[in-house]
Amino acid sequence: MSSVDDRDNDRSFENEQSTVTIPLREYDKLKEQTNYITDPSLISVIDKLEELVRALRKHIVRKY
Repeated sequence: MSSVDDRDNDRSFENEQSTVTIPLREYDKLKEQTNYITDPSLISVIDKLEELVRALRKHIVRKY
């Protein structure tokens, strides 16, 4: 019976519409942030990749 109640509850939210209004300056700041990576776990992965690339570069021998 709980699953029926949950399904009905989910349906009640499906038709709701909400509008959020924010100042244009705040919107511009949020929009600007989309150009940057801010997720700490993703930054950690990128840092590790950078470290590995530096280690690999030490073993590159280019012959021209």
